[in-house]
Amino acid sequence: MSIATPVPLTIGGSNPFDEQVQRATGRPLTALSIDTVQVNIGLTCDLACRHCHVESSPSRTEQMTWETLAFVLDAAQRSCASTIDITGGAPEMNPHFRKFVGASRRRGFAVTVHTNLTVLTNEGYEDMPAFFREHQVHLVASLPCYTPENVKKQRGLHVYEESIEVIRQLNAAGYGLTEALPLDLVFNPVGATLPPQQAKLEKDYRRELGERFGIHFSRLLTITNMPIGRFLHDLDRDGAGDDYRSLLAASFNEDTLDGLMCRRQIHVSYDGTLHDCDFNYALNMSTALVAPAHIRDFDPTLLVDRRIHTGEHCFGCTAGSGSSCGGALA
Repeated sequence: MSIATPVPLTIGGSNPFDEQVQRATGRPLTALSIDTVQVNIGLTCDLACRHCHVESSPSRTEQMTWETLAFVLDAAQRSCASTIDITGGAPEMNPHFRKFVGASRRRGFAVTVHTNLTVLTNEGYEDMPAFFREHQVHLVASLPCYTPENVKKQRGLHVYEESIEVIRQLNAAGYGLTEALPLDLVFNPVGATLPPQQAKLEKDYRRELGERFGIHFSRLLTITNMPIGRFLHDLDRDGAGDDYRSLLAASFNEDTLDGLMCRRQIHVSYDGTLHDCDFNYALNMSTALVAPAHIRDFDPTLLVDRRIHTGEHCFGCTAGSGSSCGGALA
């Protein structure tokens, strides 16, 4: 399925986002380091969520090979990264997932896994909470609202109930209860709005989920819906795409620029191509032309201070309190 692409995009030229950054800082947006290597290890997923920017689903079959995963491990070591961040799809569905997590931990990397929770209800994944605990994996779990109605709109029938049950299983394994086993939950707005203030919403999540289900989590991360992928398809179908992009641009906050995830990470897609972030991957935007295009040609000296490939969608990460894989930025 093709992904609608907002325009214009640029590496060396100029677009509205570049111009805004230039006005705010006097220079283009560049990387600062590679602390994290983020890896999309496959697009297969048991869900097909409406806000999914990479358009993963049960019908997608793309998976990262072990050969490419081995390149990733070597690249992370050469760049002196501290964290390997694993995403998908449902990353657990890659046949090499467990081997890759184990190899990453043996090499001394912290490992973060982005889980949709519901995948753990499928046959063959029943022991995954114990596996996560054994390897002290940092879990970032999608639960876009504490009410079933909003989760149903974004992710489908029964997803809320299954997610709550999996969180209970993770709590039973110690997740969300100790510093060594972090369980972060992720909120996405249902519609074309910015997320509310993260700290206040976290209190609401703790109250509602604690009182109703007795479950625990470490942090709440608020993430802005990006105007790409399925979410953009929905916006354009409803005639709201232009208004939403205007909202993001008008909400630009220069205080978010230092914390943008693209500045301290590199993203590797399932086929080994390199991108500044997973949003750029979804739009097929490679790293800067002077940088390597594939993980097999990884050279940290050409990537560590590269110019970031930007587009109008980048306003989604700098709007309001900002947005990244780690939640709000300001």
